[in-house]
Amino acid sequence: MAIEIIARKRETQGTSAARRLRRKGLVPGIVYGGDQGALNIELDHKALYLNLRNERFHASILTLEVAGAKEQVLLRSVNMHPYKPQVQHVDFQRVMKDRKLHMKVPLHFANAEKSPGVKDQGGVVSHVLNELDIACLPDDLPEFIEVDLGNLAVGNSIHARDLALPKGVELALKKDENPVVATVVVPTLITEEEEAAAAAAAVAPSEIPTTEQAAEPKEGEAAAEGEKGAAKPGEKPAAAKGAEKPADKTDKKDKK
Repeated sequence: MAIEIIARKRETQGTSAARRLRRKGLVPGIVYGGDQGALNIELDHKALYLNLRNERFHASILTLEVAGAKEQVLLRSVNMHPYKPQVQHVDFQRVMKDRKLHMKVPLHFANAEKSPGVKDQGGVVSHVLNELDIACLPDDLPEFIEVDLGNLAVGNSIHARDLALPKGVELALKKDENPVVATVVVPTLITEEEEAAAAAAAVAPSEIPTTEQAAEPKEGEAAAEGEKGAAKPGEKPAAAKGAEKPADKTDKKDKK
């Protein structure tokens, strides 16, 4: 069932006019392509924002109604606000039934839990691509392409050209291009004990703290740096604290 959206013809253009529309809860847009000229439109922001959350809205033929007239279109571009959940502008392209479309279609992955790589070998599936470029007529456009992972083992991959495509659908790839879609790999787990051992081995010996105290200086050696009374090179050692002063050469009593 086609998704229907309602829009109105937009009479005003320019940056200032677009700001006024956004303040009113509307989104400026444009419809182009086909045998007609470009048409400026405006859409309700709330309804459009909800539709954008639907995967089918991005890869399906839509029915656009403007002033009572309906036509089939594709969503081609969406401009979002840098940090607000607000749509700034939207582009639609008219669909011609006799012309092929070039679209990005989402990939749906199936049977991963049944694959020998996951079930028996402890691997996990790595999704390299989540969408694929295809070409087809409008009536053959699929909503998604299924990727069957049921036979995938560890170390093996599925490429784009390995996929079973719906009737009338072909890959929009270059001649020698065949990108990887999915692969199964074994996750690398590091235990806490291994992390602690690696951290200990990374510490240099000079960085390891020690509780060993400095040895007492030997007889005849200078005292440790910073010790009171330590002799500097070329200087005589200071007298020890409390040492007896030299006696006077003449006793006072003898002088009497």
